[in-house]
Amino acid sequence: MRKIPLEKVRNIGIIAHIDAGKTTTTERMLFYTGKTYKLGEVDEGTATMDWMVQEQERGITITAACTTCSWRDCQINIIDTPGHVDFTVEVERSLKVLDGVVVIFCAVGAVEPQSETVWRQADKYSIPRIAFVNKMDRQGSDLLEVIEQMHTKLGANAAAVQLPYIQADEFKGVFDLIEKRLFLYKDELGRDYDIQMVPSEFLKEVEHYRQILLERIAEVDDSIMEEFVTGKEISVSKIKEVIRRAVINNRFVPVLCGAALRNRGVQPLLDAICDYLPSPSDRPPVKGIEPQTNEYEEIVASDDAPFCALCFKVSTDPYVGRLNYLRLYSGRLQQGQEVFNVSQRQKERITKILRMHANHQEIINEALTGDIVAVAGLKETKTGDTLCEESNLILVESIRFPEPVIQQAIEPKTKQDQERLSLALHKLEEEDPSFKVTYNQETGQTIIAGMGQLHLEIAIDRIFRDFNVEAQVGLPQVAYKETITKKVNATGKFIQQTGGKGQYGHVVIEMEPQDAPGKGISFEEKIKGGVIPREFISAVRQGVMDASRSGILGGYPVTDVRVTLVDGSYHEVDSSELAFKMAAAMAFNDGLKKASPVLLEPIMDMEIVVPEEYMGTVIGDLNSRRAKISSLAARGNVRAIRAYVPLAEVFNYATVLRSLTQGRASYTMEPSYYAEVPSHIAERIITGFTSVRF
Repeated sequence: MRKIPLEKVRNIGIIAHIDAGKTTTTERMLFYTGKTYKLGEVDEGTATMDWMVQEQERGITITAACTTCSWRDCQINIIDTPGHVDFTVEVERSLKVLDGVVVIFCAVGAVEPQSETVWRQADKYSIPRIAFVNKMDRQGSDLLEVIEQMHTKLGANAAAVQLPYIQADEFKGVFDLIEKRLFLYKDELGRDYDIQMVPSEFLKEVEHYRQILLERIAEVDDSIMEEFVTGKEISVSKIKEVIRRAVINNRFVPVLCGAALRNRGVQPLLDAICDYLPSPSDRPPVKGIEPQTNEYEEIVASDDAPFCALCFKVSTDPYVGRLNYLRLYSGRLQQGQEVFNVSQRQKERITKILRMHANHQEIINEALTGDIVAVAGLKETKTGDTLCEESNLILVESIRFPEPVIQQAIEPKTKQDQERLSLALHKLEEEDPSFKVTYNQETGQTIIAGMGQLHLEIAIDRIFRDFNVEAQVGLPQVAYKETITKKVNATGKFIQQTGGKGQYGHVVIEMEPQDAPGKGISFEEKIKGGVIPREFISAVRQGVMDASRSGILGGYPVTDVRVTLVDGSYHEVDSSELAFKMAAAMAFNDGLKKASPVLLEPIMDMEIVVPEEYMGTVIGDLNSRRAKISSLAARGNVRAIRAYVPLAEVFNYATVLRSLTQGRASYTMEPSYYAEVPSHIAERIITGFTSVRF
């Protein structure tokens, strides 16, 4: 039975650049809503949401943590996401299932590289958002500069709904521009505050920025435009109603401010979440495909509709075992219920439903539309799978994950560790779709791949600690790829006669570069006249995909190639799936040799924040690392250098940067694209002499 109406449910995420204060803000939300009774601190390793040992030791968020709290009459389901780019997959899968987000910006750093990344991810899923400018207590904080950068860098229609109240260089509270009030905090914990009229000396400034706010929302909502142009007094309820509508339609971003670490401005943020962010019923219906007809259908957000949920995360609990995190788009889910996994075509049974509070679990009997819960008992369900009723099949679009850019070899120390290592790697791969495990046939090594050095470092640490495996690991290596540069035709023939039934497969394929990078391997068939029977086409496809895992230059995976099956022949007796699979692999390898293959390397989008006196030194070093400088910007008394640099050139760059700048510079980077390796460097890589700097 539903205790809280669906329109009062808020599924929100907290997203930001690393170290902007996401987890600190979430901890304050839990404290003020009464979910926790003690303030957790990230730096002290006591934050509720950073529950992993690795998170507590490093003071960063690694995995997206879910929790639920109540404010006013709303139920707020929160997912606190990591800010480090190595764990961007956690942001991606969280945004897939959320209805709204709070984007946190640092009042000093403004719009930083990872701020742009998470903003683009929110754009991809058309998620309504509000902004919270944190760290207003720090020297150099500038709310208006943050808003200006939101306009220029993010293209956001943003305006302040609050201004900071600073007295004697101390951040004391916030002005509410809508109601023309002052929230004045009186105690260190931020629980005790007065709501006062705006002091007369600030009235002119408050009125000025209130007009800017009204102008911004009038531009996107006709219902308020006439009143604004004619100078009529617009009621507070009308302004809030229009802001809510504009936020839900992704046409406006209200900007709030505060200092979470100093316990300032979090209660008005909770009010804004309730007032402006959408409920599940405010969002457009989720679209799914009816598997039998391939027709699009809309999923109605209602408890009375057929059950439909998406699994967006898998984790391993030491006591419960495998947990699947679900977002319910429609219907109800009860303990013991049988569900159907449309993606895997499997029946599954739910043994337990858990409401999660970070790593703490509360068993509940029933989950309803809009809920985000974890369930136990699912054996085959993976990240991105759709669960529904067998009598009402529907398939929700899965989640796409980025390709790994860095890899390491790992080997068990003893025979006893071999099985444990295999199990640990399987579980990690299940939990994290951006973590890949492959086996190199030529060297006999197990290779793990991820999004960055920190990503693999955490994975290896978990193998040692969580799974109690002793293993040896190699040095991190760049995950190179191979592709082709011209269109070719290739033939593969697999003929084997052994006295009895033989093998016969013959295919002709056309291979060409994809029209845009990042499309991977695509396969289509244009067979005419049945020269290859339909039942062997899937074997040809499989042969191509298998062959693409290892190229001819350095054995690296092949990408961005379009393969078209154009001709071939078969034998009525000797042809088999195996024969056509082998023939396709032979044709693919033949095509690679003809098509002028090249080596590709990952290029990183890097931003370095450096004091001006070291800028020339840093730029000189970047140029020696094949970097392309894209922009130089002033940020207070420091300079921000934006550059595209090959990953191979910036291994352990933190140590280099510290020595170049006496420890006064910092950098962030994220994978941007793959580009061709210069021929003289490619030659060294292929022959085993790498230019990677360790």
